[in-house]
Amino acid sequence: MPQLNPKPWLLVLLFSWLCLLTLVPLKVTNHLFIKPDKAQSAVKKTKEGWTWPWT
Repeated sequence: MPQLNPKPWLLVLLFSWLCLLTLVPLKVTNHLFIKPDKAQSAVKKTKEGWTWPWT
C-alpha cells in the first residue's frame, strides 16, 4: 500500500509548508491600506457628559 510509505508524502508536506511560510508573509506585508489612519494627537475630541433621560 503506497499510503504507508511516508517518504514521498513527507517530502510533499515539507515543501508545501515551505512554500506557504515563504509566500504568505510576503503577500501580507505587501498589502497596502487604502485609508491610512490619522494621528491621534491631530484630532482632539471633546468629551461630553452622558445625559440620562430618566434621572
